[in-house]
Amino acid sequence: MCHDIDSRPPAPPRSGDVAERGTLTLTSADGTEVAAAYAAPAAPAGAGVVVLPDVRGLHPYYVALAERFAEAGLPAVAVDWFGRTAELPETGTRDQDFDWQGHVPQVTPAGVDSDVAAAIGYLRERTRPGLPVVTVGFCFGGSHSWRLAGSDLDSGPDIAACVGFYGKPDVSGDAPARRPTLMVVAGADAATPVADQLALAERLRAGGAAVETAVYDGAPHSFFDRAYGDWAEACADVWRRMLALTDRVAGS
Repeated sequence: MCHDIDSRPPAPPRSGDVAERGTLTLTSADGTEVAAAYAAPAAPAGAGVVVLPDVRGLHPYYVALAERFAEAGLPAVAVDWFGRTAELPETGTRDQDFDWQGHVPQVTPAGVDSDVAAAIGYLRERTRPGLPVVTVGFCFGGSHSWRLAGSDLDSGPDIAACVGFYGKPDVSGDAPARRPTLMVVAGADAATPVADQLALAERLRAGGAAVETAVYDGAPHSFFDRAYGDWAEACADVWRRMLALTDRVAGS
């Protein structure tokens, strides 16, 4: 499991006022209603973020993470995976009892792409048309973020860069990266061997894009959690790397 029900993301190294936060419903290109969360900084933004959750969909952790990005000056949308196979969550987020195991096998790359495109469209609607957007995914979402590094959204908006935490190469595919990519690797990840993730990095680099790997020796799967005091330095380093990437695509 990526996070327990009470887990929350660590604070970013820079912090500003959050002007807006809350859950909402997006509509994908195929007409699917998708649960999402949005948070926006008070100051104008140079880039935005689409958060791709783990297998449990729009868990409260990812609502809080969207707010963390807004604190760091980046408007963010976190999306749910299950609009095509499950009803919208009554509370806005998926609860602890949600049967994600039955729904994850029904999630398709085309559905993910459609939902990501809707999230990017919403970000640009709320900010400006040309806003550069970075995908940031975790586990299942991390796998798809790495996949998106080498593919385009069908008839949809472009992605500026991709970040993936502890993903699975067999979900990410073999397409070489076409945009800057950050791979966050837990050194003690029991779900996916580090060697497999580093091998994926080499395949991604074949496309000529900059692919950065950050391996945190001894860190467990889902170490990016404020409760993990032993990994506070690693969490701070991840934030620095992510914000350096978003600053680059923003041109700042």
